[in-house]
Amino acid sequence: MQFTQVHLIRHGQVEGYEQKRYNGQAEVPLTEEGLRQYGELRQFFLSRPIKAIYSSDLSRCSFGAEIIGKPHGISPVLLPDLKELDAGQWEGTPWAEIEKEDPDLWKRRLDDIVNIPAPGGESLRQMAERVRKAMKEITCLHRGEEVLIVGHGGVNRVILLDALGAPLTQVLSLEQSFGCYNKLTYRSDGRTVVQCMNLKAPYDREYRL
Repeated sequence: MQFTQVHLIRHGQVEGYEQKRYNGQAEVPLTEEGLRQYGELRQFFLSRPIKAIYSSDLSRCSFGAEIIGKPHGISPVLLPDLKELDAGQWEGTPWAEIEKEDPDLWKRRLDDIVNIPAPGGESLRQMAERVRKAMKEITCLHRGEEVLIVGHGGVNRVILLDALGAPLTQVLSLEQSFGCYNKLTYRSDGRTVVQCMNLKAPYDREYRL
């Protein structure tokens, strides 16, 4: 039986992190803390036999993928399908402001977060379809190897829920902190094992690869 080891991380901390908002597919700069988190992740993966690195093509992910991949001589593959949920007109807007300005749509979306999108955006179900497509391609291409993926909070939650066999309705039940680390094993028999989830620096004190 073959196994694909997937090291899944969320991008580092970004500007505006202090206030809950939808960054979506907008470009958002990393903070100094976000850069530091990528430095720690780079050190964490130095000894691993990483064969490939995949990343969202948004800079808050791709920048970190470059940092982690450089010691391995690996240039990351940037996949648009790994982008964060398109939040449409809500991108960059604090949650509290959205709830105040459009309480009815805010509540309807919370009641059916899988199917109801933000105005001009995509639904969670639509996002999950493209993420699943990307994950199938990655895991099939790298059977018997270790790969690293740099994703977003929403994207990572979809990947983890699928691995756990949980429905998308539970998306808000999982936390993905900035710069966190998750490890998954994809088996050739179709089973997936989540070995660790949402670990934060210093990673090597909490979990040994």
